[in-house]
Formats: sequence, structure tokens, C-alpha cells
Amino acid sequence: MKNVTYNTEGTCSKQIQFVLADDGTIDNVEFLGGCHGNLQGIAALVKGRRPEEVIATLKGIRCRDKATSCPDQLARALEQEM
Repeated sequence: MKNVTYNTEGTCSKQIQFVLADDGTIDNVEFLGGCHGNLQGIAALVKGRRPEEVIATLKGIRCRDKATSCPDQLARALEQEM
């Protein structure tokens, strides 16, 4: 099991914390800051999924006029850990 902390850039959330389980899946995702309800939803949807699948799904999503988003930042965090 690996605990990961990722400091986000360009989003309302300031940090993402998650666990990469021994079986290679994502667990216990928590966003600090941002749109609480939406981010709880993202955390629930990625739980138990493999990082590669989540990266392919979330990478490149933008928030309004920003170059990134909270889901995109999660994808970047997962890429960094692979």
C-alpha cells in the first residue's frame, strides 16, 4: 500500500490524497478544497479502479477557462506515481 499526497496547480482544490492499494487499485481519494460534492463523487467513481483506466478517462478535462481541472489533476497525480 502506498499513501500519496499531490499538491494541485490551477484548481480550487489545493491537494489530493489517495492510496494505491497492493493490488494496484485506487482507494481512499480525498480532495482538500474545491467543490465538495463533485469531488466526493469523483472519489467514489475511481475507487477500486486501476490508475491507467482513470488516467485515460480523466486526463485533459478542463474546468471553465482553466487549462486543468480537479479530475485532470488526479490523472496527473496518478501518472506521476506510475
